[in-house]
Amino acid sequence: MLTCAAWVKKGIAKETPDKIELSKEDVEELMNETKQRVKDDEEKLKGTSEEEGIKNTIINDEEDDAIDEYDLENYDEEDDGEMMTGAGMAGLTYFASNEDDPYITMKNIEDEDRDDFLIKPNDNLIAIGKMEEEYCNLEIYVYNDEEGSLYVHHDILLESVPLAVEWMSYDPTSENQSGNFVAVGTMDPHIEIWDLDVVDTVESVYTLGKKPRKSKKKKKKAAATTANDGHQDAVLGLSWNRNARNVLASGSADFTVKLWDMAQCKCVHSLAHHKNKVQCLQWHPYEAQSLLTGSFDNTAHVLDCRNPESRTKSWKMDGEIERVLWDHFSPFNFMASTDQGTVYYNDVRSDSPVFQISAHNDAVTGLALSAQVSGCLVTASPDKTIKVWDYKEGKPAFVMSKDMKMGRLHFACACPDAPYTFVFGGEKDGVRVLDLLDTHAGKDHFGNRNMASKNVPDQDILPLQKETAKVEEKMDAESAENAFASLSLQGRTSNESKDIVKKKKKKNKKK
Repeated sequence: MLTCAAWVKKGIAKETPDKIELSKEDVEELMNETKQRVKDDEEKLKGTSEEEGIKNTIINDEEDDAIDEYDLENYDEEDDGEMMTGAGMAGLTYFASNEDDPYITMKNIEDEDRDDFLIKPNDNLIAIGKMEEEYCNLEIYVYNDEEGSLYVHHDILLESVPLAVEWMSYDPTSENQSGNFVAVGTMDPHIEIWDLDVVDTVESVYTLGKKPRKSKKKKKKAAATTANDGHQDAVLGLSWNRNARNVLASGSADFTVKLWDMAQCKCVHSLAHHKNKVQCLQWHPYEAQSLLTGSFDNTAHVLDCRNPESRTKSWKMDGEIERVLWDHFSPFNFMASTDQGTVYYNDVRSDSPVFQISAHNDAVTGLALSAQVSGCLVTASPDKTIKVWDYKEGKPAFVMSKDMKMGRLHFACACPDAPYTFVFGGEKDGVRVLDLLDTHAGKDHFGNRNMASKNVPDQDILPLQKETAKVEEKMDAESAENAFASLSLQGRTSNESKDIVKKKKKKNKKK
């Protein structure tokens, strides 16, 4: 079962990832940990019934009889200096290397493996959370849209089921503070940060929140939580702030949202504005202080994290919020999907939705917007289908539906570099990457659509700048703060937003 996914842009990953070489002490430590786990498992198996023990004894006796009858213990022994002969061995020739042997056709297998290990500048990476029985890991795929290739490059073993994965480039230890990392939220209350440029690693780079120690003793009562504590339950959602690069937000089953300063590996603020599990959240694409959250309490909230207790606005939906998503082409707007199969499109300046879609017969667990095509929306659901929508004209239009033959779908993510490419995962048949232009309906509808810039398209900036100016002219300073005037398309900084408020206050004083 695949649970979550995150794309990595082209040109980010190292061409040749580093490989971990364990020291003798590291190996001994791992062996000791493994021995302890085996010991714990053996203690659990001590309750085997007498009947099963008798069956095992009978089987072992039968195996011993077979070994004695056919002398299997001496099967591999050969006399020294004796050469094997026989019809099957006639004309047997030994070659110094495989290159000289005409019967070996896979001479370049090592070269092919070396090529697969290298990551090209036009490769994307995809980090996929996977659970198979008791085995949990992150599979790091390499995807090349030009070649149409997709394969697992390496994997990372996890101790618990991955529920959320978020790519980020912040590295406080490097000169330019850039790197290639993923944050992983699991059933455990802490967050692990892994380096994607390192292969064969067995330990995360660092951990946010306290990693619980396993003890046979009875657990003591938990102390009262503070802003500096980590989560107390599973981490369900993660979002990295691309405008304040040292900040990571996390949502949890403990009903809280926490803001982390990764430079200090420390929780700097804990928010408790939801009354149930916080399933999803996302930072605004251009405003560092604005955070969108969704919860099982059927509400979505937008907060100004400079003053989150007083500057927040909420919207009530028809069910538990599964996914939230800012519209990067129209940053006053955001989307939220529910477990009732509905997708809401809201404006932060209004209490009512702009429109809503009855998208699926089950929960909408996947919600993705094209990085370069305005209005191109893809939804996925446990009803086993994906659906494609177009709302470029302000009204949603159905484009296509497709049964992915993957069972219940758990996520949909848009490729940051290919406008019509999305990745999907569910309960079976692994990961699937789909280019909408490879489908008849997708090609017919979007084939002639002009692609915008990877960021905000220029043609949309001017009208929204004018709209922002009109709104600010009509509002006094106090109402401008409460109505999120800082949520502007221009990517206005916090200082610029404060300057606007100051000007408004001076203007009011003069009046």
